[in-house]
Amino acid sequence: MPFIFLILMIPLLLLLLFFNVAALSFARLGLSPEGAMLFLTASVLGSLINIPLSRRRIVRERRVLPLPLLFFYYPPVVQEQVICFNVGGAGLPVLFSLYLLLTRSPLAPTLLALIVVTVVTKLMARPQPGVGIVMPAFIPPLVAAAAALLFAPAGQFAPVAYVAGTMGTLIGADLLNWRAIQNLGAQMVSIGGAGIFDGIFLVGIIAAFLG
Repeated sequence: MPFIFLILMIPLLLLLLFFNVAALSFARLGLSPEGAMLFLTASVLGSLINIPLSRRRIVRERRVLPLPLLFFYYPPVVQEQVICFNVGGAGLPVLFSLYLLLTRSPLAPTLLALIVVTVVTKLMARPQPGVGIVMPAFIPPLVAAAAALLFAPAGQFAPVAYVAGTMGTLIGADLLNWRAIQNLGAQMVSIGGAGIFDGIFLVGIIAAFLG
């Protein structure tokens, strides 16, 4: 019985370990330990919150199929597509990025790194019908880390990587695919959500280890 209980506790222990490592990472970006844990918790919970930005009706026509003496008419299907702004994957990272830009992240190196991340994420992001924009989660943190090491001065790798990774991902993967997002056919598409949230979340963890 104790052995079974231990096996059942392993996922919880791994989750707590991950939270502690993530909180330590965000603390190294300039937050207090308490603030880092609060930001981390708010990001995870915020990933469940989507703020509607726009709504539009999508009318899909159906064909009339003529048969001898009969006509089968299928009325058009009207759907509503809602495009949202994810709090945990877009709202909080944008606010924290602005804070870093004003306090710790040098402007010129950050812009150069941001351009690199934007281009790469634009090329790697793929519109997936019925889902949204998806991309391998490891792409944004690795590209942001490489760009920060290339452009940022010593001691400022972490804030440059975070700002470039988060903002570049949102711009390259979501905003530059705005037209594709509207044509996906999904009833709800979230900026900073779906596969993009994972990459942005990992940016903060990887970026901190560059400090």
